Amino acid sequence: MAVRACGLIIYRRLQPPPSSKVTDSIEYLLLQTSYGTHHWTPPKGHVDPGEDDLQTAFRETQEEAGLQASQLTLIEGYKKELHYPVHGKPKTVVYWLAEMKDCNTEIKLSEEHQAFQWLKLEDACKFAEYEDMQAMLKEVHQFLCSRE
Repeated sequence: MAVRACGLIIYRRLQPPPSSKVTDSIEYLLLQTSYGTHHWTPPKGHVDPGEDDLQTAFRETQEEAGLQASQLTLIEGYKKELHYPVHGKPKTVVYWLAEMKDCNTEIKLSEEHQAFQWLKLEDACKFAEYEDMQAMLKEVHQFLCSRE
C-alpha cells in the first residue's frame, strides 16, 4: 500500500513596487528538513487514522510551521497529487494551495525542520531539488497568474 501524505503550498504577496507585475511579489514558503539530505519542501506529513486529507494538510502545517488554519486562505480550484518512490515504496502526496492572510506572520519551526525561506518562484525551484516539485511550483505560479 502506498504511503499517503498531505500538505499545503503556502504563498504570500508582498507589496509590489509600482513598476512591477503583481505576480512578481509572490513568495513561496519552503522548509528545510533537519534529517536525511536536508531537502526543502512545503509543510506536509502522513495522514493519521480518522483524518481526511485536508485536515492532515492543515495539522501538518500547524505542527511544522506554526501556522493556524485561521491564518491562511485556502485557494479554491487547485489540488495536486505527486507520486514517487521513497525507500522503494510508493508514496502519494496531495497538496492544496493556501495564501497567508498576513505576510508578516511568524513561522515557528518544529524539530523536523532546521530552516525556512520565503522564495520567489525561480529560487523556490532551485531549492526544491525534485523535478516534480519544481513543476508543481511553476504550475501553481501559472495558476495564480491566470487569476490576476
